[in-house]
Amino acid sequence: MLDGWLKPAIDPLLDRVARMLVERSVSADAVTLAGFAVGLAAAGAIAFEAYLLGLVLLLASRIGDGLDGAIARQTRKTDFGGYLDIVLDFAFYGAIPLGFVLADPSANAVAGAVLILSFYVNGSSFLAYSVMAERRGLSTETRGKKSLFFTTGLMEASETIAFFVAFCLFPVWFPMLAYVFAALCVYTALSRIILAGQVFR
Repeated sequence: MLDGWLKPAIDPLLDRVARMLVERSVSADAVTLAGFAVGLAAAGAIAFEAYLLGLVLLLASRIGDGLDGAIARQTRKTDFGGYLDIVLDFAFYGAIPLGFVLADPSANAVAGAVLILSFYVNGSSFLAYSVMAERRGLSTETRGKKSLFFTTGLMEASETIAFFVAFCLFPVWFPMLAYVFAALCVYTALSRIILAGQVFR
């Protein structure tokens, strides 16, 4: 929901940094992999209850996630790059809640499992919609030029990062925040299913 509002404000800065990286022959795939590695480090820090370190690493990882697309736009976009980006994004999204589960299993395990399930459902609705849209030759640039067909929804990348930041700042509230987050993800998935019913029939 917030991605469309934040993108025009963030993209010019990312483009400037990307230009410097391109001049140093840094590839988009390399930044994707580096961002994911930093994201896993964030999950590891959270698992050891180093929540502020986890927050810093988490935000650094998401900067990398924005930079890889900016680099690709200035060099050459590939199907593999788009594929790698989305797969590692979903892996990152699952790793952060897992970090909180490992930090305090007795308090966070059930809420973390519910949240990861909601990610699975929401992610499946997103990817399946993209496949069906591609088969029908549909396209959109609502979120800029992407490798996949992006359907907008209530819970997108910006909202996910906002919840992850809240988790790190208020770790004792993780269960309550996770249930709220999960409910919003399920709502997003259901709205996408309804949209698919209208478009694909």
